[in-house]
Amino acid sequence: MKFLLTSAGVNNKSIHDALVDMLDKPIADSTALCIPTAMYGGGGPGVKIWKFISGNPEHPMVNLGWKSVGVLELTALPSIDKDRWVPLVQETDVLLVSGGDALYLNHWMRESGLADLLPSLRAVYVGMSAGSMVMAPNIGEIFVGWTPPNGEDKTLGLVDFAMFPHLDHEMLPDNTMANAERWAAEIKGPAYAINDDTAIKVIDGEVEVISEGHWKLFSP
Repeated sequence: MKFLLTSAGVNNKSIHDALVDMLDKPIADSTALCIPTAMYGGGGPGVKIWKFISGNPEHPMVNLGWKSVGVLELTALPSIDKDRWVPLVQETDVLLVSGGDALYLNHWMRESGLADLLPSLRAVYVGMSAGSMVMAPNIGEIFVGWTPPNGEDKTLGLVDFAMFPHLDHEMLPDNTMANAERWAAEIKGPAYAINDDTAIKVIDGEVEVISEGHWKLFSP
């Protein structure tokens, strides 16, 4: 897969251009599936999930002008025959994965079978916040909200670095560079702190930071 791991969606020209380049065709010719599952772990059902699915202009992902957009709800997939959803995922051009709770998302990616399918997909994976963090080997104790059955902060490990999103966000007073440094000191491996104008592009293991804002790489 190709990964575009964002803090707050496709919210500037640089990130948008990177996405189009990864798709290798216009957005208007590309099909998408949005995955809102992390939001249930992060805050429960309600208006925010509807806003994500319908296209929330504060976090541009679903509303970019896709040829079509479908919904893939991971909590439902274990009750559905794989022949009903796997071909759909294999044929789509992009997966749009919301923020919320990364460990809840990790749990349902594994339970649904999507985690096993991801490495073989041709789609571009676009994550936002927790939707990006879930690709890391682990998220760090400070981001543990929903507690998985094993009590660990491990996630999918499809990239080899961790992420601290929403750096210096005015609505998140704890997301300071100083706290990011403390978080990174506990991460066993490279870790990025990124603000909302930054994304991390990963293709075949090659990492590139796309930014119109600020970010920092912490190396172990």
